[in-house]
Amino acid sequence: MTLRREAFLDQVKERGEYGTVEESERAARVVLALLGAHLVGEVRAQLAARLPEDFALTLLNPLQSAEPLPPDRFVRATAAWIEGATEQTAAWDVSAVLSTAADAAGDDLLGQILLQLPAGYELLFGCPQTT
Repeated sequence: MTLRREAFLDQVKERGEYGTVEESERAARVVLALLGAHLVGEVRAQLAARLPEDFALTLLNPLQSAEPLPPDRFVRATAAWIEGATEQTAAWDVSAVLSTAADAAGDDLLGQILLQLPAGYELLFGCPQTT
């Protein structure tokens, strides 16, 4: 089921403790654009189908990445794309957006997403780290 845009942004806003919807929208666009560069095929398409249309398009038209980024570099890349962000604030942004995306994805799809990502992304999605 696709989340409505307002519901998605409200969840990101609450989890990120943003003052405005615009801040949550900025974080969502950057994080999903970076995530889209790491996902391929049916997994990316399935996640896009569960996101609001404009965020689905962001995921499907990602920022370019020469290689899959480990979680710490993903956070640094997010900080580089958000004006005034630090690694600490970017980590907060990533967590707010990816945990909301994880809820939209559901457990089965999230498992498939995590298989496409380097080790350590579980925590960014708000999941306990697997051993």
